[in-house]
Amino acid sequence: MADVADTADTADTAGAVPLPPRGGPRRRTALIASVGAVVVTAVAVVGALGLGGGEEEGPSAPPRAGSVVPVTRATLTERTQVDGRLGYGTEIPLPVRATGTVTWLPEQGATVRRGGVLLRVDDRPVVLLYGRLPMYRDLGLTATSDTTDTTDTTVTESTESTESTESTEAAGSGEDGERAAPTEPPAPTELKGMDVLQFETNLAALGYTGFTVDETFTAKTAQAVERWQKALGLPETGTVGIGDVVYSTGRVRIGRPGVRLGDAAGENTLTYTGTARKVVVDASAADAAWAVRGTGVRVRLPDGKTVKGEVASVGKQATAPEGSGEGDSGQSGATVPVTVTIRDQKSVGRLESGPVTVEYVGREVKDVLAVPVAALVALAEGGHGLETEQGRFVAVRTGLFADGKVEVSGPAVREGMKVRIPE
Repeated sequence: MADVADTADTADTAGAVPLPPRGGPRRRTALIASVGAVVVTAVAVVGALGLGGGEEEGPSAPPRAGSVVPVTRATLTERTQVDGRLGYGTEIPLPVRATGTVTWLPEQGATVRRGGVLLRVDDRPVVLLYGRLPMYRDLGLTATSDTTDTTDTTVTESTESTESTESTEAAGSGEDGERAAPTEPPAPTELKGMDVLQFETNLAALGYTGFTVDETFTAKTAQAVERWQKALGLPETGTVGIGDVVYSTGRVRIGRPGVRLGDAAGENTLTYTGTARKVVVDASAADAAWAVRGTGVRVRLPDGKTVKGEVASVGKQATAPEGSGEGDSGQSGATVPVTVTIRDQKSVGRLESGPVTVEYVGREVKDVLAVPVAALVALAEGGHGLETEQGRFVAVRTGLFADGKVEVSGPAVREGMKVRIPE
């Protein structure tokens, strides 16, 4: 019985399938499945990032959400736009040299031309003339000649007078019986200089002629001055006082007065600007490469009209923005003043002031492939690429960025190709 039982147990044991150990094949199967999932995911990531793509198309990946746009041919133009203000520029004090009481002032905004009256001091007109050299002395004929010559003449006359007296007492009226003629006063000295030439040029331009326009103030110049003074209601002295004239490079527009009637005249009596409207821009000091004297720009007026302008001057000193603290250097917001002139003043119309936009057109490329900037994607190996409609990534070279688009090129890029803009 025991043998039968042992035989039966042995037979059962020999015919049975052994149980797998714990953690055996099932665990290995799960591990293999997990590794396979990781490999698939890695491939998808590689495809999405464009790894190994280079100039060729990368592996495909499931398409992502986002709009699709075509690669187009276009002309891209680099533009810089800055805000500015239309006006007549900064008001400058007139160099008034007249002394006395201010008795008349022009209206603010009035235009004064050559020969016009800027103001009246002690009821004497102060006249505007054109020139760059300031009035620094009285202009006229001097009353005396050289001191040495005058002394020599006086001594000679005294000697001759003594000899004449002695001769008269001894011999009566002399050989001819005639007395010596009285001595004439010394001839006036004529002023010379560039300021004389500047003044005579203005005098002739106002219609007072009869003299030679040069660097010498002659008697004929004095006669023309007397006629000019008569027309102004002044005493006809033939001499121009240092406070009678103010020079400017052209017509002026009267600004805010610095005094009231009855106040004493001084350097800040009256301010002025030029008569041409211009634009002043506070350009970023870090991005003002476009601001070069003579550069052409376009000015968009408040009414939407665009006129041509030209950079006339660029400030050399940067200004920090208002409100910057002591610890803030203000370098990031520092600005420099840029003045833009408008040659065709009629194109501005009647507008005298207001906010404007100055636009500078820089580099331009024509007939290039372009896509919206938002379509660019960064590649893992560096550079940029585009995602095709099928989910592939192609590397591209970028060129000019302008107007919200970017110039792209590469062997895998062609006109009409659809690319995706990621959300």
